[in-house]
Amino acid sequence: MLKHLRLKNIGPAASMELGFGERLNLITGDNGLGKSFLLDIAWWTLTRKWPSEVNPKLTGGKKALPTTEGPASIDFSFTAKKKEESYKSEFLRREQAWTGRPGRPSNPGLVFYAMADGSFAVWDPARNYWRTQDGVDVQDRIPAYVFGPAEVWDGLNGKDGKPICNGLVLDWAGWQKEKGAAFKSLCAVLDVLSPSPEEPLAPGKFTRISLDDARDIPTIRMPYGQDVAVLHASAGMRRIFALAYLLVWTWEEHKKAAELLGEETTKQVVFLIDEVESHLHPQWQRKIIPALLAVVKKLIKQADVQIITATHSPLIMASVEPLFEEGKDAWFDLDFERKKVVLTQRDFEKHGDAGGWLISDAFDLESGRSVEYEALINKAAALMEKEQPSATEIKSMNEALVAALNPKDDFLFSWRYICKQKGWLE
Repeated sequence: MLKHLRLKNIGPAASMELGFGERLNLITGDNGLGKSFLLDIAWWTLTRKWPSEVNPKLTGGKKALPTTEGPASIDFSFTAKKKEESYKSEFLRREQAWTGRPGRPSNPGLVFYAMADGSFAVWDPARNYWRTQDGVDVQDRIPAYVFGPAEVWDGLNGKDGKPICNGLVLDWAGWQKEKGAAFKSLCAVLDVLSPSPEEPLAPGKFTRISLDDARDIPTIRMPYGQDVAVLHASAGMRRIFALAYLLVWTWEEHKKAAELLGEETTKQVVFLIDEVESHLHPQWQRKIIPALLAVVKKLIKQADVQIITATHSPLIMASVEPLFEEGKDAWFDLDFERKKVVLTQRDFEKHGDAGGWLISDAFDLESGRSVEYEALINKAAALMEKEQPSATEIKSMNEALVAALNPKDDFLFSWRYICKQKGWLE
């Protein structure tokens, strides 16, 4: 489990420090303040490879570079398989590289990274870790499995052209035909990740989508009774399918590799996920974090699971209120203050609903209304502060508010009550 990160002269702030919770960690903040950057750093500290180093096709996941000419460092610690790893890496400008400790690094367990653009990265202690040959530690294995968005669906090949992963379409079809453990796990994961009990995600019959494509394409049974090819599903559904598939693929392959090595499966899982709400309808946003916690525990029953996620969604923040535990979980917020980026670990205060979170420290809005209606309400509030506004002003403002706001709007109710109390409205 990742314990802490301490950054100096790297990223949007001169320094940043995070002390992670052992279970759930939330990172909020405006665009461009460093949420994705922090997840890239977290992946690197655990695996010591930048995603784009492993797969140059990626547009993100690039090597982090210092922001000025001063010394830059990444100080981190995590709970490894046998001990706690603690290390400070410094940037060597001549080599354009971050220093690493010589020899075999510590084993962080299984690390899974879902990036915002649909890319994924997996580090498996059974398949990517160093091996020992003739008493000497050797790292000649693939350093990680990093999928671009298309490779999740169509498959990933190694540098030698040999397939590493068949991809979602072929694997799903193969698992479904075999009706074995992998397909049962996929069905169970899809069921947990379903938006509601009334709209379960369940595989349908195979289909073909083209005369020139001989593949059996998996489908999903829609609530209205039709089977829709997974390739034709909505962006939100494809996001869920990719998550479900790669979680199952990662765990199934890890179990097979551990058995070949004569080792136990890992007892630690770190799940990094950027923009967890990406493409998801609000009904999905309200349950995705609890569902992901449940999914990983369902697949990997005896492992400790840590989730670190970045989000822009007030619904995501509202959804974790029932499960957030001080001591186990943490919330980090990035703000732009006095022309500087500031990272703060905030106390997790419950706000009840998405509207409450919109005006919290996480999102810093005055209200959840449109900019125009917010300006109208501010103008109305200023009008109520006058000792004796004209009847024309009151009438005009009342008409504007009635036209703009829901009849049950709290501000409209207050406006009418105060105006009637002061005799401005009948």
